[in-house]
Amino acid sequence: MNNQRGLFFNVDWIMILIYLALCIIGWFNIHAAVYDVNHPSILDLETNYGKQFLFIIGALIIGGLIMVMDAKFFNSIAPVFYGITLILLIIVLIVGRNVGGNQAWIPLGSFRLQPSEFAKFSTCLLLARYLSATNLKLNDIKTLITSGIILLIPMGLIMLQPDTGSALTFTSIVFVLYREGLSGYVLVIGAICIALFVLALLFNKFFLIGVLIAITIATIYLNKKNRKLVTVVFAGAIISIAFIFCVDFAYENVLQSHQRNRIDVILGKIDDPRGQGYNLNQSKIAIGSGGLWGKGYLQGTQTKYDFVPEQSTDFIFCTVGEEWGFVGSLVVITLYLTLLIRIVNLAERQRSSFSRIYGYGVASILFFHFFINIGMTIGLVPVIGIPLPFLSYGGSSLWSFTILLFILLKLDSNRMGFI
Repeated sequence: MNNQRGLFFNVDWIMILIYLALCIIGWFNIHAAVYDVNHPSILDLETNYGKQFLFIIGALIIGGLIMVMDAKFFNSIAPVFYGITLILLIIVLIVGRNVGGNQAWIPLGSFRLQPSEFAKFSTCLLLARYLSATNLKLNDIKTLITSGIILLIPMGLIMLQPDTGSALTFTSIVFVLYREGLSGYVLVIGAICIALFVLALLFNKFFLIGVLIAITIATIYLNKKNRKLVTVVFAGAIISIAFIFCVDFAYENVLQSHQRNRIDVILGKIDDPRGQGYNLNQSKIAIGSGGLWGKGYLQGTQTKYDFVPEQSTDFIFCTVGEEWGFVGSLVVITLYLTLLIRIVNLAERQRSSFSRIYGYGVASILFFHFFINIGMTIGLVPVIGIPLPFLSYGGSSLWSFTILLFILLKLDSNRMGFI
């Protein structure tokens, strides 16, 4: 009886209410995005919006089951979950169904299972278990390498599908490692590499190298008495120049043609609103046409006439922008930001390192999906095809995010007794 009272009173109900609000908002916007006049009812199970209702019911059942489990179960079972998802990621490469160029789904009757979605929470669990096992520190090279292997194995299997968007999600977990002691220099180096990559695509590489050399010479001259800094700056310049020469090779030989085209559109190197830039152009039109208050529920013309591809999945935010306008978009963004801030607060108040590390994993993955998905619909980042958590259509996506979030809720509800 006391355990039940503790479970009821310790659950973060505000987070659950935000979760329910996002699920319901997503359901209604999926109804608007793929509305069929022959099947007007939002509960029609022959339609995607009817199926999404079943997915939501299934998600609530999954969430309820998680909440009645023993919190310590998730720590002990983490290697099993991780192993199962790796097996599924291998199976999908053999028997998976190819949709949109990605062999990422295992057909199970009328349902399609996407293992890459479930790999996110299982990887977070295993990483949290490993880092919390013996208070390992990330300044130890062995710990850092092992953590990298835990992340890189699912990333590599997902890249083979190839599903670059889902694979890149795992890079967000670097923020977890940073919270647990990884040097901030790693984040700085990562930011510099991204900046150099973009600049190398925008400018002539010899011009860029010339600017880099000039900055290096000036820095060394101004700090010539600081030998350590001079050595670091000089070594950094050499590595940066080598990196710039590698950009062209990586761009032409690692990225696929449609990925290069999407980057070129974002950087303004391609202006083709009817071709390569069609998705982004239609997305901006849909969101911009909503104005302040939007056109109204089921009144979006861009939505109604299917101008925006994948509008119930990757581009669901376009429907929000067109039909609910700036105000509706702001409400959705505010819900996400509130959820993320609350997750971080929950993570920080945990008594166990396992729960804290896992909590930061949840925050990192949800933030990556939120920022990249909305960013690609308004032209801030290239289109890489990842869902908007709790809003986009799909059972695998909704259930995996539900598991990700509700495990944290369970760990938090039991934080006083889980060391």
